[in-house]
Amino acid sequence: MRRAVYPGTFDPLTIGHLDVIKRAARLVEELHVVVADNPRKQPTFSNEERMDMVRRVTGDLDNIVITSTSDLVVRYARQHGIDLMIRGLRNIQDYENEYALYQFNRNLDRNIETMILFPSSRNHFVSSSAIKELVLHHADISPYVPKEIIKDVQERIRAIAGEVV
Repeated sequence: MRRAVYPGTFDPLTIGHLDVIKRAARLVEELHVVVADNPRKQPTFSNEERMDMVRRVTGDLDNIVITSTSDLVVRYARQHGIDLMIRGLRNIQDYENEYALYQFNRNLDRNIETMILFPSSRNHFVSSSAIKELVLHHADISPYVPKEIIKDVQERIRAIAGEVV
C-alpha cells in the first residue's frame, strides 16, 4: 500500500493546504495529514483545534489519517512505515526553506522521498500569516479559508488581538 505524510502547522488551515491534501490523497492509498509543532512558531490554535479543522474540511476523503507530532516528521514517517513526504511549494522563499529541509530529512533517512506539489494558481500566494492579518483588518477571508472554519478562525484571531467577538 502506498502511503504518504503531508505535514504542516496549518495555523490556520487554508484552501491552499486543502488543495494539496485533496490532490495528494488521489496519489496514494493512505495520506497522513500531520499537524506538526514548530518550535519557532507560536500557534494561534492548539494541535487538537488544528486537527479538528482538518477533519471538518476533509470529511469527503476516506483515505486520510489526521494526527499530530512534536517530533521530527521524518521520524513520524519512519515509525509509521511511510516512505513518501508531500510538501507544498508556493514561491521562491518556500523553495529555499523546503530545499534545506529536504537535505536534513534526506540525511536523517535516505529511504523517505519528498514530493513537491505546487498550488493552483489561485492559491500560490495564500499563507496562514496573511489570513491572520486579513482577519485583524476585518477583510473577507472566504476566498482563502474553507467555509467550514471561517467563523472559528475569525473569532480566535480577533480574541487574541483583544477585540470583543
